[in-house]
Amino acid sequence: MKFIADMGISQTTVNWLKKQGFDAIHARDSKMHRASDTEIVKKARKEKRIVLTCDLDFGDIVSASGGKSPSVIIFRLENETPGNVNRRLKQVLKESSEELTKGAIISVEETRHRVRPLPL
Repeated sequence: MKFIADMGISQTTVNWLKKQGFDAIHARDSKMHRASDTEIVKKARKEKRIVLTCDLDFGDIVSASGGKSPSVIIFRLENETPGNVNRRLKQVLKESSEELTKGAIISVEETRHRVRPLPL
């Protein structure tokens, strides 16, 4: 799986994903630190990347497109430290990788995550 992290996601999470063997980039590394959410979605779709974000707008953009990509993981955590984000992301990847490869929006909370298959 390939990922692109929005500006609200720590570089620490991107580095953690790389250590797990995933292809992960941060919007900042792609010189997209000032890019609109729509531009990031376009890049993710083109490169077949899953968007990691804390911003609900990404789910709205993807669902409004009517398409099956890109998948989006939205973190809705009280504790948004990289360690907690990584712990929750590990669980999501363990339990919902198949859904992410098919196309989904996943909302991640402290104790659970909800999967909505695309298109909505």
